[in-house]
Amino acid sequence: MTEDALVIFTPSGKRGRFALGTPVLTAARQLGVDLDSVCGGRGICSKCQITPGYGEFPKHGVTVAEGALSEWNAVEDRYNRIRGLAQGRRLGCQAKVMGDVVIDVPPESQVHRQVIRKSATVRDITMDPATRTYYVEVAEPDMHEPSGDFQRLSEALKEQWQIEGLQADLHLLSRLQPVLRKGEWKVTVAIHRDHHGQPKLLDIWPGFFEGHLYGLAIDLGSTTIAAHLCDLTDGAVLASSGLMNPQIRFGEDLMSRVSYAMMNPGGDREMTQAVRQALNGLAQSIATEANVDPSHIVEAVFVCNPVMHHLLLGIDPVELGQAPFALATSESLSIPAANLDLSALNDKAQVYILPCIAGHVGADCAAVALSEEPNKYKDMVLIVDVGTNAEILCGNETRVLACSSPTGPAFEGAQISAGQRAAPGAIERVEIDPVTKEPRFRVIGSDLWSDDPGFAAATATTGITGICGSGIIEVVAEMRLAGLLDPSGLIGSAEQTGTARSVPTGRTHAYVLHDGTADGGPLITVTQGDIRAIQLAKSALYAGARLLMDELEIEKVDRVTLAGAFGAHISPKHAMVLGMIPDVPLDKVTSAGNAAGTGARIALCNVSSRAAIEGEVKRIHKVETAIEPRFQEHFVAANAIPHATAPFPELMKIVTLPDVSFNTGGGDGEGGRRRRRA
Repeated sequence: MTEDALVIFTPSGKRGRFALGTPVLTAARQLGVDLDSVCGGRGICSKCQITPGYGEFPKHGVTVAEGALSEWNAVEDRYNRIRGLAQGRRLGCQAKVMGDVVIDVPPESQVHRQVIRKSATVRDITMDPATRTYYVEVAEPDMHEPSGDFQRLSEALKEQWQIEGLQADLHLLSRLQPVLRKGEWKVTVAIHRDHHGQPKLLDIWPGFFEGHLYGLAIDLGSTTIAAHLCDLTDGAVLASSGLMNPQIRFGEDLMSRVSYAMMNPGGDREMTQAVRQALNGLAQSIATEANVDPSHIVEAVFVCNPVMHHLLLGIDPVELGQAPFALATSESLSIPAANLDLSALNDKAQVYILPCIAGHVGADCAAVALSEEPNKYKDMVLIVDVGTNAEILCGNETRVLACSSPTGPAFEGAQISAGQRAAPGAIERVEIDPVTKEPRFRVIGSDLWSDDPGFAAATATTGITGICGSGIIEVVAEMRLAGLLDPSGLIGSAEQTGTARSVPTGRTHAYVLHDGTADGGPLITVTQGDIRAIQLAKSALYAGARLLMDELEIEKVDRVTLAGAFGAHISPKHAMVLGMIPDVPLDKVTSAGNAAGTGARIALCNVSSRAAIEGEVKRIHKVETAIEPRFQEHFVAANAIPHATAPFPELMKIVTLPDVSFNTGGGDGEGGRRRRRA
């Protein structure tokens, strides 16, 4: 009796003994090795490419002879002639085990390919999408075996792919018969299998479908909507795009939109229609940019705050505007895209919406938790997702707390006199000489500073158009560092500051950042109103963070992660000078970019991560800022720049803040705030 051969797979290290003549793909499946195949072992798709190793393998205790795999066969030869196989590669469905062998499964042949996410916290995203394609050969109808085409397709999927209980709607059933006959009973199907329900048939093509399937990861924010078009084969982001949320015309912040719905019968439906139209336009434009057929976009994952969540779903958000801030549903949702009028996608596309944490802490915060994983830190981490409605997480592996803070849209350039979105021509970096009070800046689209030779030529196309979020943070902090702004947030006059760039504007003053006379551009100033808007935003942010720290009974955190649409562009030093975040060493402040968007992308690319975040959300403790008295105390103290009472010792190691007061009433910083509210 011939002894079975030892088969060892790398990099997994899985091994087992198999009868001679066993196909490598069969051995891989029996051992649970991550080896892909779409065609079911017919030598069509080439997904199961493997590389056998020959010679001595002391680590594995095996010697592999030249004849360890069967000879190259006609299927492999044909595939190599038409498409080409890399040197040393074999097709796992065709190569058979003929002796002890070590087989490497290259990354591109793994079902769960690893995609490295570039962010402050580097880790892998395991590719395991809910929707995949499967090639099947269906038995032809037989007079003696009366059964429907769909039943035989289902039986073929069960036999060839172990997929049971397939569901299909009437529209797909009406397409099934002509496609089966056109493909001569060989078809490729797109099947959606999430972590909850039965497999659903989304699409069907005759023969072997060589195209790719795609998904959209969408961060639906109050002010902006950001979308990433991802290839569901390898997770690659093919295009990213964004636009202003058209609901802004109904109100800049969440509560104003809730008020609009309360005051205007049918107002919620207006806002729902507006955002769905915008999403369809965004999907079409991003597909065009990536040269992708929109009908091949079969999935979308949404993350959003609770008000956006309800308006996307067509639910009146009125209950979110009053205590106890009850959500219509807090659990995750898996629904057809057609239910949301998302006609720009495949007509059977599926939508997954992450769970909400509480009435004011939404799916976007859950996505940040999925992306940044505060529950896996040993030290205490504070994660701040900066936006119109900031989401804040604080904790470690023992306990994680969350809250939302109404910062308003100032950090995104709204409510700022010269504010704009981050686009070419927007000022994004600012420095002010503390002696001369003269500014220099950089704009998006150029690496040159405004006082560098060639700056005018480099920005001739874009011009200098306004200030984006990161720019307004830097200019306010720089004004404080240069003595143009006192701790209470008052801008000094020309006489008080020693610079003609401080110009009177009624009863207050403004700082001239850019005089557009020379280049024909706009006059860009930082007004007292701009300072107030930033103070309100940063005070809400700091107060929310302090509230979570109080709940955890801690006075400081070990590290801070800044997330959000412009989190990667915020200068930690300037954020600290402004008092946006609690005091920590600057090297412990990192940026994660759009962590909510990354969380959406993880949920899109990995179906098991959906179950993981659904479980984690139940463990996160929610703190409600709207009814917590200490929030107002922290908010008032945080109104000063950087803070009325907190000493900020780490910040003071690297900067010296001028001791100035521009309150003409003769008071200090506290007096300045009282006068301002009078």
